[in-house]
Amino acid sequence: MDLAAFRALEPLCWRAPSAHNTQPWRLRYERWAVTVGWDPADALPAGDRAGRDLRLSLGAFVETCLIVAADAGLRLDWAADHDEADRRAGRLRPGRQPYRTPFRTADVWDRRTHRGRFTAGPDADVVAAVDAVARRAGGAVRVVPAAGRLRALLRTADRQVYADPAVMAELRRWLRLDRSDPRYRADGLTDSCLGLDRAAATGLRAALAAYPVLRPLGLPRLLAAAGGDPLGQGGGVLALVAPPGLDAAGQVEFGRVLMRTWLTLHTAGLAAHPLSQLVDVAATRDALGTLLDVAPERIVHVARVGRPAAPAPRSARRVNRESDLLAATPLEAVSLHPREAIG
Repeated sequence: MDLAAFRALEPLCWRAPSAHNTQPWRLRYERWAVTVGWDPADALPAGDRAGRDLRLSLGAFVETCLIVAADAGLRLDWAADHDEADRRAGRLRPGRQPYRTPFRTADVWDRRTHRGRFTAGPDADVVAAVDAVARRAGGAVRVVPAAGRLRALLRTADRQVYADPAVMAELRRWLRLDRSDPRYRADGLTDSCLGLDRAAATGLRAALAAYPVLRPLGLPRLLAAAGGDPLGQGGGVLALVAPPGLDAAGQVEFGRVLMRTWLTLHTAGLAAHPLSQLVDVAATRDALGTLLDVAPERIVHVARVGRPAAPAPRSARRVNRESDLLAATPLEAVSLHPREAIG
């Protein structure tokens, strides 16, 4: 395994998604392998108490590493070895051949979360395609009826999230609403990615600063209302359903499935806007399970999906060498030799 070659490509792997854009993954380079772990400082113990989003993001990162390496002709394999005590998900190690995937580094680079307007939702063929990706791993993708019931669940989930002081303190830590903030181009949720203009960003920053005082006076309800109606922005809502009895290691592996579904949507010209609050709040997750006739604990991800009306801003990354890498090497030339794409 050419560790130096993979290390040069590592910045591209950091384009993987994570909750609040915390980028929790860490790589430890060893003689014959690269251990994938995480930093608990970048976890979300209040908003992600069970660690589901952390493990899904680790899996998404692993899948991204395999795709980027394969596109460069590197023979890389994944050995799952989840250990909570050691904060280890597994190891990237030498493989007999490049990872077989239909995706390319360009897909990883171009994929973005889109919180703006969609001109259309996913058609039946796209839903069938992402469902097939999930079913190969024992899961499924279900269309969530976007009727009044779903809007009511979103309002309930938003109010509960905004009413939790610990969750809000965590959110404040990862919000980047001031462009002079030195972390603005490193991580977190920026005003541009959230679709906030300067006035809205200033107002939200002021409201959150006064949160301890205003919370008892109804601020959570006002914040939920200020968030608007994401369903009114168009698109359809899809839920990713995991196999029954998924343990912590299985959630990491299913994070790889989540990444493949997002890239499948991207290559079809669509984007996703996560509605994680529906799963994070127990009451709304249970109601969603009833709505879909599926065990609530199997619902691991919900997103509004559609064709973007305009390009979305690119989210920040702490490892910013990818721009230098791409400037020196166009995406079309990242692959060191041709390989067969598996459809």
